[in-house]
Amino acid sequence: MTAALDHLAPAAPTRRFRLADPSMILWIVMIAILVFLIASPMVRLVVSSFQDPETGRLTIANYIEAYGRARHLQALWNTLVFGSGVAVLACLFGVPLAWAISRTDMPAKGFIRLMVFGAFIIPPYLGAIGWILLAGPNAGWLNKVWIALTGADHGIFNVYSMTGLIVVVAVTSFPYVFVFTSGALDLVSSEMEDAANILGAGTIRTTFRITLPLVLPAIVGGLIISFLEAIALFGAPALIALPARFQVVSTQLWQFFEYPVRVEQAAAYAMPLLLITIFMFWLQRTLLGRRGYTTVSGKGGERRVTRLGPWRWVMLGYALFVCALSVFLPMLVLTQAAFAKAWGRGFSLDNLSLQNFRYLLFEQTQAQQAIINTFVYSGITAFAAIGLSLAIAYVVTRKLVPWSNVLAFLCMAPFVIPGIVLAIGFYAAYAPPPLALYGTGTILVLAYTTRFLPIAYTSSAAGMRSVNPEMEEAVRILGGGRLTAIRRVLAPLLKRNLAGAWILVFIPAARELSSAIFLVGPNTRVISVMLFDLSEEGNFEVLSALGMILLVTTLVIAAIGFKAIGRDFMVRNA
Repeated sequence: MTAALDHLAPAAPTRRFRLADPSMILWIVMIAILVFLIASPMVRLVVSSFQDPETGRLTIANYIEAYGRARHLQALWNTLVFGSGVAVLACLFGVPLAWAISRTDMPAKGFIRLMVFGAFIIPPYLGAIGWILLAGPNAGWLNKVWIALTGADHGIFNVYSMTGLIVVVAVTSFPYVFVFTSGALDLVSSEMEDAANILGAGTIRTTFRITLPLVLPAIVGGLIISFLEAIALFGAPALIALPARFQVVSTQLWQFFEYPVRVEQAAAYAMPLLLITIFMFWLQRTLLGRRGYTTVSGKGGERRVTRLGPWRWVMLGYALFVCALSVFLPMLVLTQAAFAKAWGRGFSLDNLSLQNFRYLLFEQTQAQQAIINTFVYSGITAFAAIGLSLAIAYVVTRKLVPWSNVLAFLCMAPFVIPGIVLAIGFYAAYAPPPLALYGTGTILVLAYTTRFLPIAYTSSAAGMRSVNPEMEEAVRILGGGRLTAIRRVLAPLLKRNLAGAWILVFIPAARELSSAIFLVGPNTRVISVMLFDLSEEGNFEVLSALGMILLVTTLVIAAIGFKAIGRDFMVRNA
């Protein structure tokens, strides 16, 4: 027995042999790529904010210029008002729906869940275009209906306002609050609610005094995510705020990139947005880390639905109202415009046409190139993010290098960096010589990969932790290296996780606008940027058709994920 152990002893990897392992070259390369993607742009962003564009010397002049004008400060204040309004309204939409689906006998729960998922995958800028067609002050369909019914001289809805912007973004952001709250409600047993009912409390009082306080950290977490999502958006504010003659931070940053480009001032102006985001994410993690919504006991608690009686139909009506605002109405007018010769002529057979799709798919070479670019860049991004995250997750979970937790932090760091800030960092780092990547597909793929790396890493790390290292050791004992173990053991075991993560990276990359608008060139335009350009031209028929192509493709890919990986693949990989 001792001889056998002595015979096996040399195979145990020491620090020296691990460093000499050929696979370590791959890990070092992957770590270098990770630093290149994340640390370099962020360092360059901070340095640029203190750098004189003429001499390169350190200065605070960029901050003075960025915040020395009243309109710049007003844009920052507008952003805080806008984000706060979206968060509150998203909470009013998401919390009641989550409670109704998780805790009551409201009918049509499956359908409402599907509509919430639809609201989640509709790009905010596409929803904004739908609401421009619905609530434009002159030609919006809702205003036309109001005028027809009341005989008034003008409509009552105006999407081109702060209130309009808040509503438009809130109806696409409330799924964050819904997911956080429903997930927390599913963890809470009915024992405390039953006790309240026994003591004479009614359904409403029990809900506000017992149920919702238990899930308050989750509600606040969803509210914070909605706030951060709103203040980082570019598309919807650019479509609505600019015509309404007010600025938010994202649109003001865009104006810094008008000729002449003032990247140093843009970097300085982006700093508060980055600091606010970091603080809010810290606050969200602190609140959720408390897990105040869980109840732990020696036996599992039963979760029973609350009987609403006739009020269940009122609750369903409210749910359908929210779904109408977020999905039904904007998608209805976008579909009508996509198949119309002129969207303002309304629904009629003589107004139906496939010309918009024919024009995009077979006649307009720029649209064809934008469609190809979108799916090629998104596909490459998904593969790159999965490959990099899998390698880093392997290094971290197997502790192949010292301070491996730092690598995990770097992978998750883009989660707290708004896309628009990340784009400015990439522009500052890689647009100038010697790399000169501005306007190339390469810089878009690098920016997308960095932006959505946390999604891929979360899935890769979770899957890696589920695989016992003994299976790899068995391969190595039989003479295989780490790369062989990864190829023959880990990859087959993790293929479902990785396939789900690929889809979850591909979908947001295909619709990304906040990063792309700063980095695209004439030959690298993607669908999201082309949609924005078409909106400035007022070509809503072609714009709607292009948006439908993007949306249908997204739905098809999501359906493939549901079919091949399981209905909960988005939850398991998110």
